[in-house]
Amino acid sequence: MEKIIIAAIGKNNELGKNNDLIWHLPEDLKHFKKTTGFSPIIMGRKTYESIGRPLPKRKNIVISRNPDLKIEGCSCYTSVEGALKELKDETQVFLIGGGQIYKQYINDADLLEITEVQDTFDADIFFPEIDKTIWKEVKRIKNHADLKNPHDYDFVTYSKRTQ
Repeated sequence: MEKIIIAAIGKNNELGKNNDLIWHLPEDLKHFKKTTGFSPIIMGRKTYESIGRPLPKRKNIVISRNPDLKIEGCSCYTSVEGALKELKDETQVFLIGGGQIYKQYINDADLLEITEVQDTFDADIFFPEIDKTIWKEVKRIKNHADLKNPHDYDFVTYSKRTQ
């Protein structure tokens, strides 16, 4: 199973503030939907709460320290490892946030799909540093701000370096 982290980050690795996104880029949301397709997604409870509902046409898995958590339309686990056991027959799974999930699993992922927003933001949650000794950039698509997307942004794919 291929484990893929997908995130949008600012120039200083900003992810969000007050459990919400800090920019509005409709093209990034389309990119997220197209990239994750119908694959299962794993997210922390706070990320789920910021979305507010299960995302359609895919397995939604929420990670929480609360073993009694129940969310309609989602499977709940106390660890990513537990969730991955359920998903063992899947070809790929996406880890979609938040900050703690990214921090704990960045080096266990097979790919990083990162939208690099070319601006700085006031944030309270940050993406971990992408260690260039572990990750290499394999694809970059540059996008410029327009009427609907107020910031320049790049879609960047990183794969693990072979040792």
